[in-house]
Amino acid sequence: MAHVEEYVEVNVPVRTAYNQWTQFESFPAFVEGVDRVEQRGDTLTHWVTKVNGVEREFDARITEQVPDRRVAWTTVDGDTRQAGLVTFEAVDATTTQVSLHMNWIPDGLAESAADKLGLVKRRVSGDLKRFKVFIESRGAETGAWRGEV
Repeated sequence: MAHVEEYVEVNVPVRTAYNQWTQFESFPAFVEGVDRVEQRGDTLTHWVTKVNGVEREFDARITEQVPDRRVAWTTVDGDTRQAGLVTFEAVDATTTQVSLHMNWIPDGLAESAADKLGLVKRRVSGDLKRFKVFIESRGAETGAWRGEV
C-alpha cells in the first residue's frame, strides 16, 4: 500500500476552505487528471480521471465529514482502490492549514514506480497548491455542504 501526506496553508478562513472542499464537482479546476466528479448523494461521488492516458472511473463514499474539521473517504467501486482524509485547521482567523493524507494500492508496475519516484507526492502537492490559488483568487467558496457524516 502506498501513502502520501501533504499540506498547504491557504489565506482564507477555515469555513471558506472547508466549504469549497465539499464542492467535489469543482475538483477538475484544481486537481490534475480529474476530468469529472458527480455528486450522487450526500455521501457518494462518481469520479472520472485520466492520468498518463489511462482513464479510470470509480465511486467514492464519504465515510466521515465534520464541518470545518475533516472529510474522509474510501473508494467503493471501480478501477481505483484508495482511502483518504483531509483536515482543516485554523492557523489564525484568516489562514487555514489544509492537510491531505491518502492511502492507495498502486495498479501495476507503472503506478508502483511513480510512487517510488515521488511522482504521486509531487502531484498531490501540486493539487493542493492549485486549490490554494483557486480559493484565494475567488476569496469565497462556490458553495457549501454543511452536513455531518
